[in-house]
Amino acid sequence: MTKFINPGLTQTSRRNVLRGSVLAGAAAMTGAGAFANQRRTPVPRMQPPAARFIEAEAQAQVQAAPADLSGYTRVKQELVAPPFAPAHDQVATGGPKIIEVYMETTEKLMVVDEDTGAEVWALTYNGSVPGPLIICHEGDMVELTLRNPVDSMMEHNIDFHASTGALGGGGLTHVYPGEETVLRWKATKPGCFTYHCAPGGAMIPYHVTHGMNGAVMVLPRDGLKDAEGNPLRYDSIAYIGEQDYYLPKDEFGDYKTYEAAGDDYADSLDAMRTLTPTHCVFNGAVGALTGENALQAKVGETVLMIHNQANRDSRPHLIGGHGNYVWETSFSDPPLTGVETWFVRGGTAMAAMYTFEQPGVYAYVNHNLIEATLLGAAAHFVVEGEWNNALMEQVVAPRSFET
Repeated sequence: MTKFINPGLTQTSRRNVLRGSVLAGAAAMTGAGAFANQRRTPVPRMQPPAARFIEAEAQAQVQAAPADLSGYTRVKQELVAPPFAPAHDQVATGGPKIIEVYMETTEKLMVVDEDTGAEVWALTYNGSVPGPLIICHEGDMVELTLRNPVDSMMEHNIDFHASTGALGGGGLTHVYPGEETVLRWKATKPGCFTYHCAPGGAMIPYHVTHGMNGAVMVLPRDGLKDAEGNPLRYDSIAYIGEQDYYLPKDEFGDYKTYEAAGDDYADSLDAMRTLTPTHCVFNGAVGALTGENALQAKVGETVLMIHNQANRDSRPHLIGGHGNYVWETSFSDPPLTGVETWFVRGGTAMAAMYTFEQPGVYAYVNHNLIEATLLGAAAHFVVEGEWNNALMEQVVAPRSFET
């Protein structure tokens, strides 16, 4: 069966192309310029050493003893679009579970900024940037069915930072258009973790910076706790994916447009090499979480803010609020408390909890304020409730004064 499995490539068959190897091998031999001409010049088909290890992993899996799934209960988790979270228990009930989830790798044209007309052929899980949040408990297993639609242009896979072995599952989940695979992994470490596509070579940052990433939250079985072991509960989750885009421009400084996913590959490599994003946005686009799309809360409500950044460091700040409890790394470690601005390491997800005390509009921003105000890394919480003058009061309204 013949498919287009990567951008700019001539048609290839499964038998003579190793997963993820064509673009990675060509990049090493010829550089980015080769990809601009792929439709005219076939790339030599080479099998890199890494491919042998992937095959060896698959063979080792066949030879290994089957997993003991006795005692596990199967539960389907209906994934939802960001910034929302799927239904879940904050404290585990019963024994460990196999959490069944389904994701489809969707390639879609998305507007990044309506004011400038900037758009991107986004590579997504389930059609959203970021991909949907998955929630489980420590000791559970996540069983993902990953499907690549037949009309896709590219090969995709998934690397779960929360998992152990096989490149986070990336070595076992490569799917061509028209294929699906099922991966099961055990959640052994509590915390928030990134997942992302990692087909190989330069295609890894290409896919990640085109939106193909998301987060998993692995809760402790007895729920979140403070440093003294007291339980912490939240009323809702705000799931925020910070996405850096590197959109190519023409000689006039206008953003380029492309007919299909992958057509921007050579241009995107040039833009990515600058290490300077054209946009740094929350949940896929400028304004995706402001105005009519602002997050909603009420005074007295506790919100768990989950922040994912699959590629660059970030430092979120809630203007007018704080991180009452902040987990920058693991839920196994006591949370930081009373934090004004917290840190998201590139390639991680983390969580911060805050109970709103005043009504009004709160700006949640990357406190690199250049990125927040000029590149789009800002969200709003609109909070309803009664004002408390004991916390803040305008004693004198602005007025003119005599010198």
